[in-house]
Amino acid sequence: MTQKNITLIGAPVDCGKRRRGCLAPVDDIRHANPAVHALAENIGWTRTLTEAARTEAKDSMPIFLGGDHALAAGTVAGMAAHAQDIGKPFFTLWLDAHPDIHTPDTTDSGNLHGTPIGYVTGREGFTGYPHLAAKVDPRNICMIGLRSVDGPEHDVLQDLGVDVVDMRMVDETGIRAPLAAFLERVTQADGILHVSLDVDFLDPSVAPAVGTTVPGGATVREAHLVMEMLSDAGVVHSLDLVELNPFLDDRGKTANLMVDLTASLLGRRVFDRPTRSYT
Repeated sequence: MTQKNITLIGAPVDCGKRRRGCLAPVDDIRHANPAVHALAENIGWTRTLTEAARTEAKDSMPIFLGGDHALAAGTVAGMAAHAQDIGKPFFTLWLDAHPDIHTPDTTDSGNLHGTPIGYVTGREGFTGYPHLAAKVDPRNICMIGLRSVDGPEHDVLQDLGVDVVDMRMVDETGIRAPLAAFLERVTQADGILHVSLDVDFLDPSVAPAVGTTVPGGATVREAHLVMEMLSDAGVVHSLDLVELNPFLDDRGKTANLMVDLTASLLGRRVFDRPTRSYT
């Protein structure tokens, strides 16, 4: 990966999932889907992070430290706008157990951290959200690690042509082949890539600090291989690190792993890796 400046952007977004409080009824009243909550707050974060991504990407590689995955509505939208500004094709690698392609109208849970891909691809139902300067082509999105997809999401993924690599495919073919094919597409297009890494991409046995644990996720070695391949490709221009809940962690196990994975993305290799003790 070409050496570049890095900007760390803290995004303590905690409104993409349900929390008790007096703000929820307000949003329930204002939106057509009564399950949706913290709508105004999510819209505000989306606007702020879109502007931050678009601005910081001009001179650096922004790394967004979350916060829940609702923040990606802004980070991906902002990076897509930046790609348009410089005349480059835009791609997204979504490392997650969930596709997050719902809209505020289709979500049953009302948790808007399940909607960012729906927003950036231009699906209807995002009333009040910032106008998208550049919609993301669903065919330029690769999702790796999926293993919790509901029926409506499954249909939308197929209809839109998203490149889906679920954990069964990973089991059958390994993680290298589908990722290599996607990265080759990015390279051939001379595109820029945004990587959005959700803690629940990883198996909860190695990364317990997440509120949406889904068994059967990526191993430590698979995750490091992904990051090393991304580093080798040299096409990553921005990164989300999301859904880390330190109150659920085991002596910093998950936090340290996320740091180590980021180091692999930025060029650290097997022989450079320290041995950690959790005893």
